[in-house]
Amino acid sequence: MNDLVRQHTALDGSDLEWLHLLVSEWQLLSDLSFADLVLWIPTLDGTRYVSVAQMRPNTGPTSYQDDMVGHLVPRGRRPMLDAALDEGRIVREGDPEWREEVPVRVESIPVRREGRVLGVIARNTNLLTVRTPSRLELTYLQSASDLAQMIAAGTFPFPGQQVDMDASPRAGDGLVRLDADGTVQYASPNALSAYHRLGLAADLVGHHLGETTAQLAPSRGPVDEGLAKLASGWAPREFEVEANGGVIQLRVIPLKPKGTHIGSLVLLRDVTELRRRERELITKDATIREIHHRVKNNLQTVAALLRLQARRIGSAEGREALEEAVRRVGSIAIVHETLSQNLDERVEFDEIADRVLAMVAEISPGRVHTRRTGRFGVLDAEVATPLSMVLTELLQNALEHGFGPGEQGTVEVTAVRGGTRADARLLISVQDDGRGLPEGFDPHRAGNLGLQIVRTLVEGELGGRFDMVPASERGTRVVLDLPVRPEKP
Repeated sequence: MNDLVRQHTALDGSDLEWLHLLVSEWQLLSDLSFADLVLWIPTLDGTRYVSVAQMRPNTGPTSYQDDMVGHLVPRGRRPMLDAALDEGRIVREGDPEWREEVPVRVESIPVRREGRVLGVIARNTNLLTVRTPSRLELTYLQSASDLAQMIAAGTFPFPGQQVDMDASPRAGDGLVRLDADGTVQYASPNALSAYHRLGLAADLVGHHLGETTAQLAPSRGPVDEGLAKLASGWAPREFEVEANGGVIQLRVIPLKPKGTHIGSLVLLRDVTELRRRERELITKDATIREIHHRVKNNLQTVAALLRLQARRIGSAEGREALEEAVRRVGSIAIVHETLSQNLDERVEFDEIADRVLAMVAEISPGRVHTRRTGRFGVLDAEVATPLSMVLTELLQNALEHGFGPGEQGTVEVTAVRGGTRADARLLISVQDDGRGLPEGFDPHRAGNLGLQIVRTLVEGELGGRFDMVPASERGTRVVLDLPVRPEKP
């Protein structure tokens, strides 16, 4: 719609915003009218109309099999559009049109904003299935007529009340029509069922909706008075009421077709099961995050005990082994700390990699700098935990065996996401410019504990490939090739 309005019309940004507000609401008008809606805007030169939006009803058959958006119609070809635009009134005159052997009643509703008519809504009703209307259908049609008059007067939609059509109740979910005093004139079967879910034993018709709703809801002092006023229909509001184990979502639309408040339209939906599932998910997420938080705390306690034990050991070799264990435990704790802050079992691994780099750099025997390039991206927890340990071991190995006391150098970690969505892979390299590998060194058979851990985790748990080769100029380069679940687009 934005492109069509800017390309073909003279409307400004505030006018376009009003049209967006209208389009966010007009599914309701379409459903209440049992009709298709097409929004026509006059072009810049005033000689044609361009259709910028279209809506089909959920409550009846469509009048248009084709998409009308983008069509241009010369002025004069559709006199009812001209009359609605020029005279600023709803035009209903004329005989039904025949489209592909289907009779269609056409009406034109001017779209007014601040005294100016911006365009015209063509309301097209398929008459092929017309029959004697029920009480529900008559209420729908009367409510649609009131909304159409408000659109023509520029009082609907309500400024600052843009509606999410997917989240808000629709006409078919449940509809209540109130008079000017807030008394129920009509309640659809779905609306009545929703109130029965709240504990209502009687009918709604003839009762004051605000007072009835407040009586059903749990007593909360001053809230009752506010709830009664909200449900009485004097102002456009959307809110929820919970009682007797049920939850209903209500949306109130005051009706002022001729500037005078004549009543209200209340749309409502039973969202009991939806809210129950949401609460279960919130509880589950909170429990999982609390578990990760406690695991992190326990691991930090273990690390602190290992540090304490290391200080009491006189053997340099034993002290070094315990310090290595501290770093291994620390790398796992970092992952659990990150998971404790997330809503799912996936983590942004770049943050974890940077913290592992900082942790391992503390053991640098000389002035060795560490850095990361590229992006790991989001990884599952089942990948992040072993990968953090692998990264810890490789960095620790590079710093301890690549550089001597006082030597300068750099250790760089590079990460690249690649492959197809069906076969996404993560390519990682850890490269240093240190001493390099000893002659005849075979990383796949080397016996030190760190490389054994790397081989086991990469090949066994992560299902990837691992290799350690001399760097192109100086030092050592470790290459990891891991399969990963692709990130969501």
